[in-house]
Amino acid sequence: METAQAALWVVVMLVALAILFDFMNGFHDAANSIATVVSTGVLKPTQAVVFAAFFNFVAIFIFHLSVAATVGKGIVQPGVVDTHIVFGALVGAITWNVITWYYGIPSSSSHALIGGIVGAVIAKTGAGALVSTGILKTVAFIFVSPLLGFLLGSLMMVAVAWIFRRTRPSKVDKWFRRLQLLSAGAYSLGHGGNDAQKTIGIIWLLLIATGYASASDSAPPTWTIVACYAAIGLGTMFGGWRIVKTMGQKITKLKPVGGFCAETGGALTLFIATGLGIPVSTTHTITGAIVGVGSTQRASAVRWGVAGNIVWAWILTIPASAFVAAIAYWISLYLF
Repeated sequence: METAQAALWVVVMLVALAILFDFMNGFHDAANSIATVVSTGVLKPTQAVVFAAFFNFVAIFIFHLSVAATVGKGIVQPGVVDTHIVFGALVGAITWNVITWYYGIPSSSSHALIGGIVGAVIAKTGAGALVSTGILKTVAFIFVSPLLGFLLGSLMMVAVAWIFRRTRPSKVDKWFRRLQLLSAGAYSLGHGGNDAQKTIGIIWLLLIATGYASASDSAPPTWTIVACYAAIGLGTMFGGWRIVKTMGQKITKLKPVGGFCAETGGALTLFIATGLGIPVSTTHTITGAIVGVGSTQRASAVRWGVAGNIVWAWILTIPASAFVAAIAYWISLYLF
């Protein structure tokens, strides 16, 4: 009886840790949702975080749980997962999130989590327990999502410039200050829809591994869905101001029309990825879209040095979080 109670408390602790990760995900990635709308002056920071948090949560009614299914069943064989792997994965992801938040680097919470799962699994059984198709499509979208964001953002900017070529700049600015509310809402919707599901997925993975859910279930328990969407919304409300400055000001100078195009391009990318069940980085996506918008003006409008530093953070995310997760896995064997 005592052993069963101890096991239950470990599961409760890990669920709480996962929800903390989700909260930090919203906190860390709040900048992705609001950087453009704040930097263009359309919304004040306090207004923007509440606005973004609302759409983060509303996404619960819009998207199917395709991404949660990929994380819960499509990254590693369920029979291999145990509480130690989940602990290692979460510690690896949270550690990398804290480091990149502290230095104001827009890294990917999503890929930190995937890296954490991979590192902990390899520490236990080796790479053979990983599901190659799930890993490959996630890694592929490290490159696809920013490129698609870049393409859609730049195409939107070119199309808008052509459509409004004979309209006074002041009038264009006035219109797009209003339209940017729509694009920012759409982007926050996509952010909530993709990112909250990653945490739902790892809790689902934990519940399957510990017998509190079945691998044959078509969806995780409802409480996990509500808790994760609420956590990411609350995290967004607290915001990550260090990263807002990088995303909204350091890469390129944005006006409302540029913000609209970047957010729309990013939102479309997120909608496509979520529909395909692929956990992507909202950071990668919006960065690619912002760079795409800036590059349509002139190459010098983009601060390529800053963008280069962000790319290095992308490259390091999975191996760094995997390394920490492997260490955390071994430590957990002595803890519980």
